[in-house]
Formats: sequence, structure tokens, C-alpha cells
Amino acid sequence: MAEGHSADNMTLTLKVWRQKNRNTEGRFVTYTLGGVSPDMSFLEMVDILNTQLIERNEEPIAFDHDCREGICGSCAMYINGRPHGPKQVTACQLHMRSFNDGDTITIEPWRAAAFPIIKDLSVDRSAFDRIVAAGGYISINTGNAQDANSTPVPKEAADEAFMAAACIGCGACVAACKNASAMLFVSAKISQLALLPQGQAERRIRAEKMVAQMDEEGFGACSNTGACSAECPKGISMTNIARMNREYYGAKLKSTNV
Repeated sequence: MAEGHSADNMTLTLKVWRQKNRNTEGRFVTYTLGGVSPDMSFLEMVDILNTQLIERNEEPIAFDHDCREGICGSCAMYINGRPHGPKQVTACQLHMRSFNDGDTITIEPWRAAAFPIIKDLSVDRSAFDRIVAAGGYISINTGNAQDANSTPVPKEAADEAFMAAACIGCGACVAACKNASAMLFVSAKISQLALLPQGQAERRIRAEKMVAQMDEEGFGACSNTGACSAECPKGISMTNIARMNREYYGAKLKSTNV
């Protein structure tokens, strides 16, 4: 979608997925919304639509949001065929200047068996929480800040761990993947601990448990197309997937030898 250049307010046609709950059939409902400022965020635009729906005694569109600062990962929307829309940012950080007056915008929820629809655009992403929980805790006591600084960490490892930890768990990687794979998310969570000294004690069992939980949740296999990283609002690298595979197969080999 080309950048909008007009400073004037826009009128848009919105095709929004409406579904009462996971047990009912959903459908697209078309709305016309005028007075949309290019400076609005995408979520603010949906807020205005919801205000109008409420004023007409119609049910507002259910969607997830929290911080609206691109940090929490809640604003999961599939916009014009792309997770979070045409920019590599979260939906809350997407501004309406990315669209043009008269555009038609299609808004859908994440489409994945492991992310069942709760209502409209809101999906249940608690599968991610269960994967993280399966990894367990770090048993190493790092002490206070001064003691922690006495543990040397190579800068390269620290930088890679920090980049992996930037994952906000929004699920865009799952939505972008044709197999609805969670490999990028899981690999980022495994990598951020595998790269640091404090994460070494449970390193092998963590990889085994998290991958097993990922499979149990029903996510698909990695498609190797790179769509996950390309659509990730935090730019999580696919090198984490390679690292996760090494961690997992290394753990399995160790378990077999025992």
C-alpha cells in the first residue's frame, strides 16, 4: 500500500471479521468510516468506529490492546493480508498515513488452530504462555546488581541475547507462516537464555520441554520461507531457529546417551 500524502481527513471502507465466539460462524461486515486523520494510529481509527457502533446501539468490535506503545504485543490484527499491516510495526504503531483516502482495508484475526478465536479480532494466545512456562525457571541465583556484574558475558553473546529477548510474543510470526509455525517465537525465548551464563544449568531440558509443548499446542512445522522474520515487528532473526534446532537436537543426543 502506498503512503498517503494528503493531510486531509480520509473516508475508508473497512471489511472487518465479526464472530460471536469460537463455536459460531464468522463473516466479514463492511463499514464506511469518514473523518479519519492520517495522524491517527490504526487502533484509534478502530476506536472511532466502535464509538459510532455504540451510538447506533450496535455491538462494538472486540480486539486486543494494552500498552499501545509497541511493547506488549497485544494488538494482533491481520490487516490487508499482512500481520499488523503494511509496515513492520505493531498495529498500535501503524498510522493511518500509511493508507489513502478511499482505500478498502480488510481486518481479520490471527488464523491458527493454536490461536482459537475468542470474539471478532480477539484470539486466545495463551499457548505462548504455556510454552514459556514449560521452559521452567533459572535456578542460578545472580545476586544483586554488583554480583551480577562479576559474571563476564561476551559482548557478542549479550547483544544476541538482547535481540532475542526483544520478542514481544505478539504472534505475528505464526500469522505470517503458511504452516502457522511458532518456531521464531520459541527459538527467541530459548536463545535469550541459552546465550547467557545464567541459563546454562537448565539449557538442555529447557529446549526439550519448550519444543515438546510447542508441538502439543498444535503449531505447524517451520516453512523455511522467512515470512516470520520479515513480518516480525521487532525483527527477530531466523538465526534463532537454527540455534533452537542445535539446542534441541543436542539435548536429544545427550538424553539418548544417558
